[in-house]
Amino acid sequence: MTESEGSNESAVELATSNIRFGPGVTRELGYDLQDRRIQKVLLLTDPHLRDLQPVTTALASLDAADIRVTVFDGVKVEPTDQSFKDAIRMADQVEPDAFVAVGGGSVIDTAKAANLYSTYPADFLEYVNPPIGKGVPVPGPLKPLFAVPTTAGTGSETTGVAIFDLEHMHAKTGIADRGLKPTLGLLDPDNTRTLPPAVAASTGLDVLSHAVESFTAMDFRKRLAPARPKFRPAYQGANPISDLWALEALRMVRTYLPRAVKQPDDDEARGMMLLAASYAGIGFGNAGVHLPHGMSYPVSGMVREFRMPGYPTRHAMVPHGISVILNAPAVFRFTAPADPRRHLEAAAALGEDVEGVPPEDAGDTLADAIISFMRRLGTPSGLEELGYTVSDIPELVQGTLPQHRVTKLSPRAFSEQDLALMFRDALRHW
Repeated sequence: MTESEGSNESAVELATSNIRFGPGVTRELGYDLQDRRIQKVLLLTDPHLRDLQPVTTALASLDAADIRVTVFDGVKVEPTDQSFKDAIRMADQVEPDAFVAVGGGSVIDTAKAANLYSTYPADFLEYVNPPIGKGVPVPGPLKPLFAVPTTAGTGSETTGVAIFDLEHMHAKTGIADRGLKPTLGLLDPDNTRTLPPAVAASTGLDVLSHAVESFTAMDFRKRLAPARPKFRPAYQGANPISDLWALEALRMVRTYLPRAVKQPDDDEARGMMLLAASYAGIGFGNAGVHLPHGMSYPVSGMVREFRMPGYPTRHAMVPHGISVILNAPAVFRFTAPADPRRHLEAAAALGEDVEGVPPEDAGDTLADAIISFMRRLGTPSGLEELGYTVSDIPELVQGTLPQHRVTKLSPRAFSEQDLALMFRDALRHW
């Protein structure tokens, strides 16, 4: 079977993730590396976390196992190509046996890039997704990477994706390959206790959108079959395997996200949101995301002055979960006609009463469910609040077009005019 024959896909591949969940599992990190006879590691984190409990616990565990550690704390919130290169340069100097990432998705994604480029050096755009880069597959096995997430959002501990801002293009892009997946993700609810409520809200809404996008993505059987199994993309489209993870993640978000934001000392809610992030990560790691994420990248990349209240950063920045969720209601109004039933199922998983809702109202029903969460969690009311106006829409559209790794999974075909209308719809939700 080859693509040239024009046959549609008939198979789906489950890319599993190794996860350990439970309070205090960070203390087991040293044993994991010791059992693999690892002697020297590069631990990546960010400046804010450097002296906080998640990092100090990880370092104590590694020290007790007599493992030599070099710490790189130069990870940038919302990484750039330059911050990736800084980490790669450090990895080249240290030549570690393994990598440890303690932090949010930015830290874990940076560790993936450092692992890849230090193991298989190449021009930076070699592995970056097309059309910006060449999209060359990971050439072979990478060094072990142990991920210790401290935010409940990206699910990066489960995925083979590393996202960054390409500064000179003001565009968000990334690297996607199953070979980037961490060796083990240690989900320790103790590590989310220091998470500010604003960060818990943003990352939790990212979980929500990951799950809805993977559940409503184009059906995997509508893609052309690959010429060889190794060319089957990581993002395959909605499928029976990803559906299970996505729907359960939405149910968990419905129950635990408001509690995790409003009650930071609610250990159960923080822990279950950490697990929900991984569930959604496994879902979208196999199915993919689509337009909300594709449209989010220029929203993040073009930001001028906006600073999210409660976020530990001094520079203009739109948190990833916010840039995604602000587009989501407009997108799902647009995509619902492609499969009203799935959009209503997603709304039901979020707690909406969908009995008797006609198919033509599926998009509004799902959009209303998402907006309800946004309002409860105090997010911006739309792109206008980030400083965008109607005059920015053409540039936002152009920034979305290169993101076809994800936008091609939209369940409904779209034009530039459709994107412009969706961005206009996203300017203000209430």
